[in-house]
This record gives sequence, C-alpha cells and structure tokens, in this order.
Amino acid sequence: MEALVGGFIRTLTGVSPGTARVYERDVRAFTEWLARGGVDDLRRVDRRRLRRYLAYLDTRSYARRTISRKMSSLRRFFDWARRAGHIDSDPTVGLSTPGASRTLPSVLTDRDLASLLGDTESAASAEPDSARRRRDDAVLELLYGSGLRVSEVCSLNLDSVDVERALVRVWGKGEKERIVPLSDPCVDALRHHLAGATEGAEAPESPLFLNARGNRIGPRDVRRILDRRAPSPTHPHALRHTFATHLLDGGADLRTVQELLGHADVSTTQIYTHVSKERLQRVHRSSHPRA
Repeated sequence: MEALVGGFIRTLTGVSPGTARVYERDVRAFTEWLARGGVDDLRRVDRRRLRRYLAYLDTRSYARRTISRKMSSLRRFFDWARRAGHIDSDPTVGLSTPGASRTLPSVLTDRDLASLLGDTESAASAEPDSARRRRDDAVLELLYGSGLRVSEVCSLNLDSVDVERALVRVWGKGEKERIVPLSDPCVDALRHHLAGATEGAEAPESPLFLNARGNRIGPRDVRRILDRRAPSPTHPHALRHTFATHLLDGGADLRTVQELLGHADVSTTQIYTHVSKERLQRVHRSSHPRA
C-alpha cells in the first residue's frame, strides 16, 4: 500500500506543493485507517467500505467541507490506481458525499473600502506620502482593482506589470499564466511606486514589492498593510471577494469573472453570484418602502 501511495504522489506534478501535501495527507490517513482494519490490498476496497470510512470521519466530528475534500483526494487516488492497472474498477464512482456547507465570502463595505484605499481625507492624512505608503497603495489596488490572490501579488516582478498597456501578467495556481487588466487607480499607484522602486533595481526579474528588510514582500507583510490601513479587521482575500462581487453587481459575465480570477472551474466562481444576489436583496429591503 505504501508503494501505491508513493507512486500516486509522484504523479502530482501539475499541482502546487501545498496541494500535493494535502492529497498525500488525505490518502495516507485513509490507508492507515484501512491498515487498522486489517486491509492491506486496495482491491479489497469497495463502495461499502468507503461508506464506512465516511461514517468514521463523521464520528470524528470533521466538518462537511473537510470530508468532501478528503473524498475528492480519494477519488483522484482511485482514478489513478485504476488507470495504472492496480485495481479493476474505481469504487468512488457514483459515491455521494455530504455537501459542504459554504459560507458566503465577506465583502467590504463601500466605506471600509474607501478608507482602506485612501479615498477619504482621514485615510489620506493617516500616513504621510512615503515609499512605504506608495508601495501599500499599489499592493491594495492590485488586490481590489485586479482581484489578485495575495500570493500572486507577492510573486510579481518588475517585468510582470505593463503600466503603458494597463496589464499585469500573473502566475496563478497550478503555474497557470493569465493576463489581467489594471484599473486606472492601480496604474497611477504603480507609476508612483515604480518611480522609486526601480532605482537600484538590478534586473526586470527583481521583485516588484519589497518589505522593510529589503526582501520580497510576503503574505504576512500584506496582512500588516491591512492592519495599518483597514478601519476594521479584515484579510487580503476580502479585497478579491469584493472585486468579484462588484463585477457581478455591475453586470459582468460569470465566465469573464472566472477568467479574471483564474478559477479552473466556474463552480468556484458561482459563489459570488449568491453574494451579489444577497447584497441586492439587502439593498432592496433597506431602501424600498414596500420591502
């Protein structure tokens, strides 16, 4: 069984290291459960035994989302084992799992967003103009104006952005490249940042954003930016959520939003349609006299 798990893990070349670790952890947890039950042959695993494993996970108080993810890992594992000839049929085919209860993404209010982006007098006067202020402006505009993941912002180099054509080249999950438009405020913020950042830059591959120690900016550094600027506690991904929701509020096509966000599956993007509808209902209830 250990050799099978190792062979499966070696095939995960098209996913990020973090995703590969999740697959490995989920599959190993399952094979260890099998071993405790005296099962050492994958061909002995049928749908009934998988249902018992689902019941076991439920008794361990795992969240439905976690159970669903674990079964997704097992589906990939058994599909590989079937294609590699280790089993005759895939027992996960047709196996239903508990639906994950999805919490709607948090979206920033217009007031919080304006304060975070420095669009109010109080926000503008909170920190004087400086290299750090210009860097922070550009980082936040990329998170909201282009909907980038925080990891994508941190990985940008000087040659990743084309301010003349208002485009940024992003390497997303699975090492997939996409080109994302830059908003006018983001272009302005990047111009101000680059005016100082390019001084002494050795190569186009140099990091676009540096932290106070002169190293490439990291997710924790971005969290500190939000801690300084946000009027209430929030997180970098909330700006990406707000970006997607505002696009749908404005009438953008779901497939377009999917492409901009870099989602592999449109079902991931569909969660924002629920957020958009909820926002519209909330506005209707609070604004219409007969609501």
